[in-house]
Amino acid sequence: MDADKSIYGNHLEQMNQVMDRLKESMDRVRQEVGKRTGMDPVEHLLCRIKSEESMREKCRRNGLPETEESALVDIHDAIGFRIVCAFLDDVYAMRDGIAGLPGLEVVREKDYIRHAKPNGYRSYHMIIKIEGYFAEIQLRTISMDTWAALEHHIRYKKRTGGNQALIHEELKRCADELASTDVSMQIIRNMIQEEKD
Repeated sequence: MDADKSIYGNHLEQMNQVMDRLKESMDRVRQEVGKRTGMDPVEHLLCRIKSEESMREKCRRNGLPETEESALVDIHDAIGFRIVCAFLDDVYAMRDGIAGLPGLEVVREKDYIRHAKPNGYRSYHMIIKIEGYFAEIQLRTISMDTWAALEHHIRYKKRTGGNQALIHEELKRCADELASTDVSMQIIRNMIQEEKD
């Protein structure tokens, strides 16, 4: 495929429109959850179309040709959302609201919160399809997002050496401590809400 031509073909404008409509729908879910809990469930929500170079690199990494079909059919995260919530319950409330949106099909889900990756990574991943396009949605708490951001910096700056096992162990320990904090904060929030009720 011509490197000067978009890997998304002529779909980019429509992808941006789908992303914007989906964000509006997520904002409505956010408002509905907020009305039920009395608190905004979302700390911040980010969305993006994967850059041309990132998509081409992902195609290469997965042994796929750098084509429109690979980008839009074989790979499912051309459109991406990250929803960062304050509390664990909010992650699942947002997940349920998003899954119930009309015209949206949940293709695949992975709960890395209840089943953390070996390195300690935690997040809730959804692959959805809407208006003919795939999108990946990552839902996580502030603690999970902080750990993922710091781990990303460390991973890209690390050098190979004899301390890899220790580094892996320490990252996992940090992730577990943050997960424990998430549980504690959820318990405290529940206690405060019970006092109000």
